Formats: sequence, C-alpha cells, structure tokens
Amino acid sequence: MTPEPSTLNSAPPGGAVPALELAGLRREFADKVAVDSIDLRVPPGSFFGLVGPNGAGKTTALSMAVGLLRPSAGRALVHGVDVWADPTEAKRLLGVLPDGLALPERLTGGELLTFWGRFRRLPAQTVADRTAELLRILELEEAEALGTLVGEYSTGMRKKIGLATALLHSPRLLVLDEPYEAVDPVSARVLTAILRRFTDAGGSVIISSHVMSLVEQLCDRVAIIARGQVLADGTLDEVRGGGSLEDRFVELVGTTDLAEEDLAWIGS
Repeated sequence: MTPEPSTLNSAPPGGAVPALELAGLRREFADKVAVDSIDLRVPPGSFFGLVGPNGAGKTTALSMAVGLLRPSAGRALVHGVDVWADPTEAKRLLGVLPDGLALPERLTGGELLTFWGRFRRLPAQTVADRTAELLRILELEEAEALGTLVGEYSTGMRKKIGLATALLHSPRLLVLDEPYEAVDPVSARVLTAILRRFTDAGGSVIISSHVMSLVEQLCDRVAIIARGQVLADGTLDEVRGGGSLEDRFVELVGTTDLAEEDLAWIGS
C-alpha cells in the first residue's frame, strides 16, 4: 500500500518567514519523476532532518533548494528570497555541503578557505582569522602545517573542510547532505557542537541522513520523503508518534520481507 502524504506541515511559529520554503517543487528526468511537487517549510532556528531511502529524492530536492539544480516546476525560498529569481542574495544567506562535493585538489585546506573567502568578497583579515579558527576547531591544523593537499584528504577530512567552506561567510541557513558520513566519533562531537552553537545563535540547519538515531539525537523537526513525496513532516514527536523514528520510517516507507526460502543458500 502506498502511504498518503502527511497533512502535518505546520506553519512556522508566530508567522515568521521560513528559513527554507519549498512550494510545489518538482523535478523530472525524461519520464521519471524524481521529486513530485513537494511543499515543505523549515522554521527559522530549527534543526531539521530530512530522511528517506536511497533514491527517495532527498539529494535532488536539496540540490534544487540551494540553486544547484533547476526545478521543472515550483519555487524554493531562503528567508523569503527566491533562489532562482535572486540567486546572489539567496546564496549569501546559504551555506551548503552538497553530496559528492567537488573541491580543488591542488590546494591545502587553508588555501581553499582563503580562495573561497576572497571569492565571496570578504575582507582579507576576516578571511585569515576565520580560516585559522576553522582549521583549529575542525582539527585540520596539522594537515595544513604539513602542506597536505585537499586531494590527499580522507573522506572525513573532506567533509570537515566542506563544512568549513559552508560556514566561512557566516550564513543564516546551513544545508548539509550527509554531513556525518565517514566522520569519526571525536570529529562528530565537534561537528555537533558547531551546529548546536549555530542554531543557538539563531541559525537554521537542514541535514539529510540515513541514520535514524542520529536524526533523533540532533533534530527538533523532521520530514520523511520517499518516491519523491513528503510522507510526514512536523516536530520530531509528531512524526514518530510515540514510537521510534525508525519504526515510523519503516511503517511509511515499507520494507522487504524475506520468505523462508529466500537466500536459503547462505551458510550452506
């Protein structure tokens, strides 16, 4: 049975302008609908989790939301600014860590941040100060001192330098696609502390993840997406309905049941 899209889609408290609003957002690839006219609102100051199975449309939706992929229909607004009508202003408000982030391979982390900051027209001293602080907090100072190039970074280190580029210009909204993937537990704690401080200061964070326990630990609001549709959206407690987020996810998305004869050859 295909679940019906949830009616949970609460307006931001106090009528505040959403940090991110998706209105009728749709994307088609030839005859395949990857994102099916979704509506979603992320209240300002929230830590928002977007979860779904592989191929659900999460990355496609986020790519359209931040201006990396043009939608077939619909709008994406960042603090009321249309991402496609006014991309310069919208991207000033955005910090993005996309899936499969491509980085200049022949620069060190410090050189990359310096280039990125100057590209965004930040004052040179501001760039230098923030670069030094980010490299220290994200434990990339040693790699910088050794002259390690970004192309030699581990997957976890690339995630961290990608987060640094997203934070450097002090945005109001962070959109992070699988930010904890391949990040060790110590670095994950540092990352969580940074994101908590960001939301405590009034910023908003959106993360996508396959790890339900992580979303439950971090997020105050969550949306479940599958087959290009939002199946549930609201506060964490509203969405999980008294159970666990994983149970609610499986209930909505479904699972593959194994018959007794399936994979009978395993262990034979």
